[in-house]
Amino acid sequence: MFGLIFGAGIAAAAGIFTRSFVRRRLRFTSIVEKPSFGLAAGAVATAVALPFAALPIVTVTTAIVFGAGVGTGAALGAKDAKRPLLED
Repeated sequence: MFGLIFGAGIAAAAGIFTRSFVRRRLRFTSIVEKPSFGLAAGAVATAVALPFAALPIVTVTTAIVFGAGVGTGAALGAKDAKRPLLED
């Protein structure tokens, strides 16, 4: 039960942080215009988190859910970055 709550919390925090980072910092880069940006970010995040699966509290499922949270946050942040900063 603790692992499920831990994984959900990590995924939510990663998604929120990634969305904010992409929206603020990567707004003016061309990489956010690519449709596969969120998928690539999630795959890289999963690959980075997989070695931590050797720890007792982190499992492979937690690493995959973390990658899904990062990918979702990156995709939503890219969508937010396409909107203008100021409305007319």
